[in-house]
Amino acid sequence: MKKVKDFLWKSNMTVEELVDSFGNLGYQAIELNEASKVVLKMKRSGAKIFLTFTSNMVTSGLRGFFAQLCKLKIPNILVTTSGAIEEDIMKSFGEDFEVSNFYVDDTALHERGENRVGNLIIRSESYMKFEDKMNGYLTKVYQKKQRLPVSELLYEIGLLIEDKNSILYQAAKNDIPIYCPGIADSSFGFQLFMFQQKNPDFIVDTIKDMERIVTDLSFDDKKGLISLGGSISKHYAVFAALLSGGFDYAVYMTTSHASSGSMSGATTQEAKSWGKLKDDAEAATVNGDVCITFPLMMISVLDKMKREGLLEDGS
Repeated sequence: MKKVKDFLWKSNMTVEELVDSFGNLGYQAIELNEASKVVLKMKRSGAKIFLTFTSNMVTSGLRGFFAQLCKLKIPNILVTTSGAIEEDIMKSFGEDFEVSNFYVDDTALHERGENRVGNLIIRSESYMKFEDKMNGYLTKVYQKKQRLPVSELLYEIGLLIEDKNSILYQAAKNDIPIYCPGIADSSFGFQLFMFQQKNPDFIVDTIKDMERIVTDLSFDDKKGLISLGGSISKHYAVFAALLSGGFDYAVYMTTSHASSGSMSGATTQEAKSWGKLKDDAEAATVNGDVCITFPLMMISVLDKMKREGLLEDGS
């Protein structure tokens, strides 16, 4: 049986060394260490990797890291929520989100046209600029095609973006499909609605994506999942994999807990009861803020991948 070991600082300790030390530390540190091992096994096995995340993570500075991981071809498929798409686009044309705190006067924020996401601020002005930008994007897409699935729409918009730190840009450049089953649930969805009022033949087909994501997977594929948060993005991925035998590897990172019965809090063990993960799947569930846990895990994995020659140069 593995024994607990005291954690000791040493000069110039790397993130990889830190995460390796977590394996004997206890509690969620052990889970995070296990998660890093599972992700590395995904890459070593050549598994198709889903990366799923919710919009609040794109509000944060993780947005650029997600784009970088696409550039490095870590995930093969992305699944996210509609707010993540609009905020990626906002940041792509230079809108800055600001750091505030969790206890600011929200009434005063509203009066100033500022909107709070946890301890981060998005100005209402950013949404107005987004509306103008979206109209131009949708007009260009509409001139090419009047009916298309969400993933194709996001690919086309990605081709129009010029920011290398954009998730849509890097996904389009590296041929990584982005699925967004809840596309209508945001300002992005409202812009689609407004555009369709002027162009009734413009149809964004969410069901067509289900056909694509299901037929892209087979029982013969090794499949891996890195799920950050939960919600519709997580469930869309696990349901797609269920239809082809379930995931071989899975890492869940969330602040939610299983006691609520929610998808966000459901553990990898619970997923096995549905067949979403295979009975012998290698998996880990890490409870904690993804802004902390995900970079720690992934930097450790990337360092090991680079040493093993598994990391593409991302050029």
